[in-house]
Amino acid sequence: DHHVNYGSGSGLQDRATFVQSDPSQYDASIRLANLQVSDTGTYQCRVKKNTVAVHEVIVTVQEKPATPQCWTEGELIEGSSILLRCYSR
Repeated sequence: DHHVNYGSGSGLQDRATFVQSDPSQYDASIRLANLQVSDTGTYQCRVKKNTVAVHEVIVTVQEKPATPQCWTEGELIEGSSILLRCYSR
């Protein structure tokens, strides 16, 4: 039907567009711009030409990890071993 149903309160209205300007030319792919963790969910593609075809895709958006904090344990002596520890939230 040449339109994207965004669902209620999804915030996708300005970020979801068809990849091709005319989806009737056999490519109804959509592009989700500026992904956010809240975009995680099940998306359904419903294409209707002569018949209706439906396909669901599960999208999981994960947060970017924080900058890691790193430190060494052990003496910095040539030929000895040290341990490099890193932690990120």
